[in-house]
Amino acid sequence: MSPDDARTIARETSDEQVELLRSLAQIPAPSGREEQRAVFVASWLRDAGATRVEVDAAKNVLCWVSEATGAGVEVFSAHTDVVFDDLDPLPLREEGGRLYAPGVGDDTANLVNVMLATRWLLAHPEVTAGRSILVVANSCEEGLGNLRGTRAVYERYGERIASHVVFDTTLGKVVNQAVGSVRWRVSVDGPGGHSFANFGRPNAIVALARIICELDALELPTEATTTHNVGVIEGGTTVNSIAAHAEMLYDLRSISADCMGAVREKFERIVSAPQPEGITVTAEVIGERPTGDVEGPTGQDALVRRACAAYREAGRCADVYLAPSSTDANIPLSRGIPAVCVGTLRGQGAHTRGEWIELGSLTDGLAVALAMMS
Repeated sequence: MSPDDARTIARETSDEQVELLRSLAQIPAPSGREEQRAVFVASWLRDAGATRVEVDAAKNVLCWVSEATGAGVEVFSAHTDVVFDDLDPLPLREEGGRLYAPGVGDDTANLVNVMLATRWLLAHPEVTAGRSILVVANSCEEGLGNLRGTRAVYERYGERIASHVVFDTTLGKVVNQAVGSVRWRVSVDGPGGHSFANFGRPNAIVALARIICELDALELPTEATTTHNVGVIEGGTTVNSIAAHAEMLYDLRSISADCMGAVREKFERIVSAPQPEGITVTAEVIGERPTGDVEGPTGQDALVRRACAAYREAGRCADVYLAPSSTDANIPLSRGIPAVCVGTLRGQGAHTRGEWIELGSLTDGLAVALAMMS
């Protein structure tokens, strides 16, 4: 498809595009509880002409657009979940050419453009002849969802998949490297007691604070960008009680598995170090995302060039740049399968309740989705 054709189709679809986004953006979809969105997307795809649509046990919507003998599977995906726990309809408002809603850009608008591009492909079998195309609206991308949806796709079809394009960022950004991560819950337990009557007993909060200070003082590797963060601290009961329990969530990230492994060893030494009598420390891995080969698998460069060309030509993006990130593309990249993550919107405020997108950017975005998928 030429860039001009992609833009023409996108312009002709713009009114329906916005209406579909309004509908989908209001459907709640916390990670692991995406049922309502999955049902909506599956029904919409069937109405669009798809004959092979299912919602699997992981709450992924799987839509086979075409399947050709011997052809490696091309996967195109966007995730259904948002970071908010709402189970009631999500708030939505329009103002000044912007659409505001929690999760509207991450990843609802991208999913809408994947759905509309899929419908176009279904209506043009001459474009998909000889190709095996699997479109996925996947679950559990956010936070502690731990990429469970995409992992399930690869457990089922991994040996057949030849490439994977993830739609989950903003226009102009091409994610070409996987930022791996490990997340822990560190729990500290002690005897507790009254702050006056039992003064002197070890305090779980104090013990946890010492661990945090040691972690904060760690010297991180410089061979590749490596970061760490204490994101949540909880513990104690009242101001006049010696805390019997405290815990934190700790996040370690890097584009290098070796660098992540080096920090992991230091972390494990710190949390396993001797503690005051009565204090116990446990560390539980609650999430792990793999890194990819920093050099990229065979065919990666060609896929990156294709994404950059789609932005510049179909999306008319002046600024195109490459960046590492943690997305569903981590899974294929860790398996040596070419993968990129691209976006189809302009907006700000991801992971806040004030997130917004520019409605006018969606035409460019759909043109990019059409260029990548056709």
